[in-house]
Amino acid sequence: MRKSVVLITGAAGEIGHSLIRRLHERGDAKIITLDLKSLDESLAPYVERQYVGSIVDNDLLDSILAEYSVHLIFHLAALLSTRSEFTPRIAHQVNVGGTMNLLEFAQAQGRSHGESVTFFYPSSIAAYGFESLEAKIAAGAVGEDVHNSPTTMYGCNKLSCEHLGRYYTRHYKQLDVETPRARVDFRSLRFPGLISAFTVPSGGTSDFAPEMIHAAAKGEAYQCFVLQDARIPFMTMPDAVDAILKLTFAPAENLHREVYNLEAFHPSAEEIRQLVLKAFPGAEIGYTLDPKRMAIIDSWPEAVDDRAARADWGFSPRFGLEEAFDEYLIPNIRATYADGSVD
Repeated sequence: MRKSVVLITGAAGEIGHSLIRRLHERGDAKIITLDLKSLDESLAPYVERQYVGSIVDNDLLDSILAEYSVHLIFHLAALLSTRSEFTPRIAHQVNVGGTMNLLEFAQAQGRSHGESVTFFYPSSIAAYGFESLEAKIAAGAVGEDVHNSPTTMYGCNKLSCEHLGRYYTRHYKQLDVETPRARVDFRSLRFPGLISAFTVPSGGTSDFAPEMIHAAAKGEAYQCFVLQDARIPFMTMPDAVDAILKLTFAPAENLHREVYNLEAFHPSAEEIRQLVLKAFPGAEIGYTLDPKRMAIIDSWPEAVDDRAARADWGFSPRFGLEEAFDEYLIPNIRATYADGSVD
């Protein structure tokens, strides 16, 4: 018999590492992973098997299907926002084509073992798009189903995959003579900007906030690429991982939609700067506007309405803005740079 497992794609990133540890602590599932690179050696004992390869490799997915019975997928693998903008065709192939491959894989898995496969997908506020800054300000906190006109390739990819997930869950092959039963239970979180104490920002559009903090901790001057009053929603990485697990294991009957908004706080760039200066009084943080990146920030909401997540499955972030700095970011960032362990 095939072994029953959980599959995590893109497992070599921080969210993947956290999920592996948390699932191992639960003790109720064997884990297999798929990524372009190997996991950190410390995680090897927690994993049944590592596959090093691509989500666009259908032969590899077929070999996993033949050997394992997958009942839960965390599909984290993606080409991230900045690179997607420089290589839109490749971004579509990886982000949309790869997700389509995984959804087909999930449908095949569910059909083979007779139960729906829960499929977690991380979406993004990049799925939103406002035509003007004035419209963004007037909208205030926005719900999931409005202003979905993204201006970036990454945002287009995310919104497209949200719709694909909804299709595989609700409408799969609806014109067949005998309509096949949908075997995918797609669940997605539309994440705001994520701030981590343990991973150096990689140049993403929302990274002006974590870049300020990490630069200050390293004693490096930093020029913020957005204006002082730029405002989008954020949350900490631990709250993001908690939310993934809470949604994934929520009873299906409690869920009234496939895609949920999240946020914990939505400060301006200057509010973040002041908190960084409070923690690192000697930090040199200025502003040098990048008009192109600022235009993308202006197209995203300044706040989102996450009442559905709070009502359906009890989303409640641990860290507000000041708690995020005082209890999570500053202590951990100081410690990681002190011992040289930051990635």
